[in-house]
Amino acid sequence: MIAVFVVFFLIIALFGYLIGVYNGLVRVRAAVKLAWSNIDVLLVQRHDELPKLVEVCRQYMQYEADTLERVMRARSGVDAARSSGNVNSLGTAEAQLRTGLTSLYAVAERYPELKASEPFKHLQDRISGLETAIADRREVYNDAVNTNNVRIEAFPDVLVARLGDFPPAQLLHFQADQKADVDLHAAFSR
Repeated sequence: MIAVFVVFFLIIALFGYLIGVYNGLVRVRAAVKLAWSNIDVLLVQRHDELPKLVEVCRQYMQYEADTLERVMRARSGVDAARSSGNVNSLGTAEAQLRTGLTSLYAVAERYPELKASEPFKHLQDRISGLETAIADRREVYNDAVNTNNVRIEAFPDVLVARLGDFPPAQLLHFQADQKADVDLHAAFSR
């Protein structure tokens, strides 16, 4: 009778442990989704601000259509990558947008009236603030991805992860050329 009770207790304990592991994996997967969602919110906000910045610049920069179009193309690329959830293409699109914005700000240096305008300064500050927030959220996202990936590869969680279909998440990383400082000299010499 005691042996039956011990076996029953061990089965219940094992079942409870497996439920705990499964729920832990669900939590880390949800943390990855939440972190991505937080990045997505900021990308949408920046996406909405960029046309305003381009329009303010267009009023002053009649002969700089190429620079403005490059920013808008890069904006579209980021939006497409964001919408698809493709982390790798988002890194590439972000680098193109960063280059386009750097070029836009460099060209704006040639237009003192533009630099002095309140809408331009406000939008430039807003977009710069969003860039900083996106970088911060990228770090949180990568931490959540790392936690998720370690959990689904560590024993005994790996057993539950494989049974419960918990795939690894993708880190948001950038290639070396995407992390390099933008060449401001080249941007100003255009």
